[in-house]
Amino acid sequence: MTIEVQDLGLQDYVDTWQAMQTFNQNRDDTTPDQIWFVEHPPVYTQGLNGDQSHILQSLGDIPLVHSDRGGQITYHAPGQLIMYVLIDLKRRKLGVRQWVHLLEDISIKTLADFNIHAQARADAPGLYVNGAKIASLGLKVKRQCCYHGLALNVDMDLTPFQRITPCGLNGMQMTQVSDIQPQVTMAQLKPGLVTQFERVLKNWPIIHNS
Repeated sequence: MTIEVQDLGLQDYVDTWQAMQTFNQNRDDTTPDQIWFVEHPPVYTQGLNGDQSHILQSLGDIPLVHSDRGGQITYHAPGQLIMYVLIDLKRRKLGVRQWVHLLEDISIKTLADFNIHAQARADAPGLYVNGAKIASLGLKVKRQCCYHGLALNVDMDLTPFQRITPCGLNGMQMTQVSDIQPQVTMAQLKPGLVTQFERVLKNWPIIHNS
């Protein structure tokens, strides 16, 4: 079963979230899995079990959306590459933990191709470079299918992260690709991620729709 790739550009968070829910609700056993690349206008999102104490100060004019993904509060904005992967876990014979590890592995290998050495943490999903967080991971599983995905900081204003406890990790510093390898662009990272999907998941043909 193939994976279809769509590059959606800049999209409203709520509209995209609702589109993922609709896709998941309407899919059947023949529906191809999909990868959506997207950026969002500035928005904070709070996971299902989010703790309000992780909001440290006024969020100003940036909206807060209570999402159905796992995890705590985080921040999205242009310059952050979001990869939503809408996947039928049952069909792929994958457990949730296994899927999290695969997403982290794909992302680590992609960054390594650009000489950025990231690691995962057993106690906190996401990717870290020298102790600072470069990518966040949040998923939702419904009807044995998964949506939401990974948010990779590429070249964005990180200041709004200071208003929150990112992902509920006290004292966590944020970093981004442009702070480590300034020459690496969003346009390079997207095909890099797809290439690693093809390498890591060798029996999953990928179709590029855009």
